[in-house]
Amino acid sequence: MSEVFEGYERQYCELSANLSRKCSSASLVSDQEQKPQKLSEIKAGLDDADVLIRKMDLEARSLQPSVKAMLLAKLREYKSDLTNLKKEFKRLTSPNADEAAREELLETGMTDTHLASADQRERLTMSVERLNQSSERIRDSHRTLLETEELGINIIQDLHSQRETLLNSHKRLHGIDDAIDKSKKVLTTMSRRITRNKWIVASVIGALVFAIVIILFYKLPH
Repeated sequence: MSEVFEGYERQYCELSANLSRKCSSASLVSDQEQKPQKLSEIKAGLDDADVLIRKMDLEARSLQPSVKAMLLAKLREYKSDLTNLKKEFKRLTSPNADEAAREELLETGMTDTHLASADQRERLTMSVERLNQSSERIRDSHRTLLETEELGINIIQDLHSQRETLLNSHKRLHGIDDAIDKSKKVLTTMSRRITRNKWIVASVIGALVFAIVIILFYKLPH
């Protein structure tokens, strides 16, 4: 549901309940000096209610069809309620309003209009309560969404940190492998050199031994 529509709806429900109380109070006022002031306040409230009805109508018609149909149905109830309030105001401003009010209170205590208005007041009060509950649920859902989003961000950051750690470990292992390969090459080269040197030394020793044998052969008497 549109939050804008809910805001207008809440304002209208509160204003309607206030106007209903003022109409009931004005019907019992006998002081001709106080009554015009109360009627003026009711008239101003009815004008404000008209403005809210128009705003709700415009907002409802701007929404998706499924939501619009539901809101327009509610709006028809509010329009009916406002019509009853205007009828009540018109009755209060008629020349015989005081006399009619006294007769009404003495005979029935309340007209069918009053009964209908009271029933609508009750529905409006329940609507306000439902709106408040809906607003609270929306706020709770919003808080939950923010907490979930924050948790998701933390998880992503942890995964990114772990990925960086794995990449660094892979780089270090790759560096160790390179060092081992280089060490193997160095050891192989050294082994070859040692083997070659052994052959050279053996050749030199063999040549020396051969030379000594030749010298001894010629030196010794025959």
